[in-house]
Amino acid sequence: MTQFVQRKPAYPFVIFVSRRWGWCVWLVCLVCSLNVSAGGFAKQKTAVTQSTVETQFTVEQTGDVEPGDVEQRDAIRRGWEVLTELPLLPGDFSQEVIDDIWRSWPPEARAKAAQASLEERQRLIYQRYGLSPRPTLRVESSETGDLVARFDLDESVLRKGNQPNYPGPPMQYVVDEDGQWTMNCLSCHGGSVYGVPTPGAPNNRYALQTLTEEVRSTKFRMGKPLGRMELGSMVIPLGTTNGTTNAVVFGMGLMHYRDANLNVVQRTPVSFTHHDMDAPPWWHFHKRPYLYIDGFAQKGHRGLMQFTLVPENGPDFYRDNEDHFRDVFAFLSALRPPKYEGPIDEDLAETGRHLFNDNCSRCHGTYGAGGDYPNQMVPIDEIGTDPVRFEALTVAGRQTYADSWFARDAKGVRQETLVDPEGYVAPPLDGVWASPPYFHNGSVPTLWHVLHPEDRPQLWRRVDESMDEERVGFKIELAEKVPLTQPDVQVRRSYFDTSRVGKSAKGHDYPNELTEPEKQAVLEYLKTL
Repeated sequence: MTQFVQRKPAYPFVIFVSRRWGWCVWLVCLVCSLNVSAGGFAKQKTAVTQSTVETQFTVEQTGDVEPGDVEQRDAIRRGWEVLTELPLLPGDFSQEVIDDIWRSWPPEARAKAAQASLEERQRLIYQRYGLSPRPTLRVESSETGDLVARFDLDESVLRKGNQPNYPGPPMQYVVDEDGQWTMNCLSCHGGSVYGVPTPGAPNNRYALQTLTEEVRSTKFRMGKPLGRMELGSMVIPLGTTNGTTNAVVFGMGLMHYRDANLNVVQRTPVSFTHHDMDAPPWWHFHKRPYLYIDGFAQKGHRGLMQFTLVPENGPDFYRDNEDHFRDVFAFLSALRPPKYEGPIDEDLAETGRHLFNDNCSRCHGTYGAGGDYPNQMVPIDEIGTDPVRFEALTVAGRQTYADSWFARDAKGVRQETLVDPEGYVAPPLDGVWASPPYFHNGSVPTLWHVLHPEDRPQLWRRVDESMDEERVGFKIELAEKVPLTQPDVQVRRSYFDTSRVGKSAKGHDYPNELTEPEKQAVLEYLKTL
């Protein structure tokens, strides 16, 4: 039985300035996921009573089971429940709002929803905003003896006839007993792998900006008060392309108004550069010693709490809730990528493995028995990918984190923080076939395009949920320009324009050293990871 402590939300504000537009605006404490994140809130100016997730699990034992294994299994399961069942943030909207949101859609989409059954309408709502069913966690031992998280989704739940069927709360939101929907960090880090809901996969369909705008319209129409997301999104972009978010800026803005002990302080507003990021796969977490694309923050459970810095959460909240995030840490550490289930040319893949090890492993590591991940940082001038993310997070911003409670362990020992990194860290490639789009900004739709730098599209749009098996990634269509006359903003945001600030698909030109047959062999090998 799980018990939750529910608190009434408050809606304070944080000032910050947009460098690109020069506005001085009130950012209403936006909280979203970046790499690894979670949320929390408590009554302002009061001591925080720890929210608890009290869960009893029955562990099926066969043979001898070490006590540590039982404890670790329970920690993994509790971490999953913290993410999916514990509403730690002020609620975003009610069930009444989400049920009525279709009336705020553009004419064509609204007409389709009006004629649909209630079940079909729910499916349309999930599809429009990039929401997916919530699977059931199963903890099991891997071939190497590690405890890993697996997930089951009953076929009758996933599909009904030839159409997906989405009953119950989505993976990306906590829905409490009163029908209040609260964003969780699976909003960005819980997506689907070519239509199969998969915790830890980047949510490459999440339409946060569109959802927030249409929640705002619905609340206006229903006479309900606006929340932090609806107010903030009027001046601060939450994400200009479906599947990407402005999460780095949210984190920087929230951290700016804290001292080293996480007390809320008044400071002069500073400028930030808005830019979208593609959420990385969480199944890389167990390999990486540091967090973020520039690898500046040493991994630890306290760092997972960084994006909970709404002013309602005072310093006591973080001390009182460390155990929750130790469990979240255990859950993230247990995630592994799905296996490629399509046909693989084994001989070609073996050729690709040798080519990969000779040309790519210095940065991305080796795989299989005895594999190693080097955590290799590549200087920004060498990698040549979009530099906006690298430039947007300043030395001063990283130092603020380095001096904070987040960057100290439970004994108070300071962790290693790289306040002035040289560039981006090459990620592991486990499950790379399952995590399009590619590059830190999500600018490259397939692995074939990663291997063919000169052929990367300037303007593209995903057209199907299934995988392009030849190129391994999204099925896309090309366009000359975004159709600005299209009345549905959700459709307009489905186009990725690499000419926009922070969205370049250039760089990582190393594949040009390979011949075309060699590229095909490497592509085949990447399916096996």
